[in-house]
Amino acid sequence: MSEPTRYSTAPVELPLRWEAAPEPVEGCAGCAALVNVRDRARAGGDMTTVSDCNVFLARHPEGH
Repeated sequence: MSEPTRYSTAPVELPLRWEAAPEPVEGCAGCAALVNVRDRARAGGDMTTVSDCNVFLARHPEGH
């Protein structure tokens, strides 16, 4: 078993990932609804819902 660190360590810095938000599929009502929810969530500062909508849009072939 290792000994715990007894001194302060520098914080870990993770790289930023700037990926473009997924685009809706043309003519898909489900995608259009998700984009509307995402836009309202972004306007309200609810980035968790924005992220959820992006995941569903990116997984379009499996359905949403």
